[in-house]
Amino acid sequence: MNNYSRLFVVLFLSILFNSCQTENKSDWITLFNEQNLDGWIAHENPESFKVVDRELVCHGKRSHLYYRGGENHGIFKNFELKLKVKTQPHSNSGVFFHTKEQEKSWPLKGYEVQVNNSYIGSEQSPELRKTGSLYNFRNVYYQSAKDNEWFDLRIKVVENHVEIFVDGQQVVNYIQPDNPYRVKNDSYKVIDRGQIALQAHDPNSTVSFKNIRLKELPDGEKLKPSVNKEWDTQVTKLQMANFPLVDFHVHLKGGLTVEQAVENSMKLGINYGIAPNCGLKFPVTDDESLYAYMDTVKGKPIFRGMQAEGREWVTLFSAEAIAEFDYVFTDAMTWTDKKGRRMRLWIPEEVFIDDEQDFMEQLVRKIEAIVSKEPIDIYVNPTYLPEKIAAKYDELWTDERIDRIVKVLVENNVALEINSRLKLPSEKILQKAKDAGVKFSFGTNNVTPNFGRLDYSLEMIEKLGLTYKDMFLPKPDGSKPVQTKGLPAEITG
Repeated sequence: MNNYSRLFVVLFLSILFNSCQTENKSDWITLFNEQNLDGWIAHENPESFKVVDRELVCHGKRSHLYYRGGENHGIFKNFELKLKVKTQPHSNSGVFFHTKEQEKSWPLKGYEVQVNNSYIGSEQSPELRKTGSLYNFRNVYYQSAKDNEWFDLRIKVVENHVEIFVDGQQVVNYIQPDNPYRVKNDSYKVIDRGQIALQAHDPNSTVSFKNIRLKELPDGEKLKPSVNKEWDTQVTKLQMANFPLVDFHVHLKGGLTVEQAVENSMKLGINYGIAPNCGLKFPVTDDESLYAYMDTVKGKPIFRGMQAEGREWVTLFSAEAIAEFDYVFTDAMTWTDKKGRRMRLWIPEEVFIDDEQDFMEQLVRKIEAIVSKEPIDIYVNPTYLPEKIAAKYDELWTDERIDRIVKVLVENNVALEINSRLKLPSEKILQKAKDAGVKFSFGTNNVTPNFGRLDYSLEMIEKLGLTYKDMFLPKPDGSKPVQTKGLPAEITG
């Protein structure tokens, strides 16, 4: 090749490279010019949308702002949408896709991606779904962004696949099955094609958007759903009923990683609370190791739980460190009997039962002391009995003993776990607790990476008629038990 030929090749490659760079850059369409609302139209209460300091501010009576600009007049099928979002405290909004303009009311067509970091709604209509939720179909109940801080929201839709990211962390990975379950009024809430819309929710909500950009994506193949249609239908029914489907009792055991747990969470539509074991001779034993653990799960799309082990845990950690967790739970499986013998009830050789009735009386008293004195949110592995007497569960858990446990839970506002691996407590005990107004949580307490689908918990939803009103969710900062109750002056024994 001569010098002229080499020069031609270099020039050609340079032009091609610059052309590709320009093409890639121009793939992104700017939907909001940060000067005015050109290309957008609002219905019902258009005054609820304003451009202030180059930000699109949603504040006022209910209204929806629809994008109708560009060559497609705002109609998109496969795309990636990026926005920067900032919420003021107690504000609610949403980003709709594949929707259609309406003169009033909430959009009937397409999906909504929830924007809500601290809005709780009203007693009559509580709002549990947090930022990043694919509203009513794959709900997120943990907080992934903060008020008064800009965060990145990214939505990617290709054929039957929806992915949602908050600050770069994926929170939803939904593959819509063929003919998905939908109630009559939601029959148009499916993946199709349509407009992008932003929501002004109410006069007390203020949410700002900027850097709104969209890139159209080519058609692709439909993905095979990661769960069967029966499971997708069951999850959809619960989430449409505002039911928080959360497993608060997951451990990183048997080789399970946070990443694997998150992947399973998004596949099944179950939010997870991951908890280390915190106590004597456990992985987390003091404030230093507690903070080190929190660093490993920072930014992950999970709840952060603390399993308080043994009765000594209240002396090992400061109240400030404990409050770093979203919630705290413990059980009554480790305690010292009246003869000074320390027992771990799941280890047969460490269990001492001289008299069954006397043992049960000691156990109930320990549970009463733990629930009333220790700053916990949930009593887990509830009503567990050692292997030696487990066959007598119904006989030993008498009505009088059950009533005492229920009473102390109610008095201290402590939730009762429905444990799916152990299948505890019994339906009878759960019914007594429900009748008394006890809140419930779901838990697996897995010992392997395979922690299932909360089968026993889901069975109890049906048998007891549980609703979202019966379920526990973590308390906000400032209202956690360790902040309101404090640490006890002495070990409960």
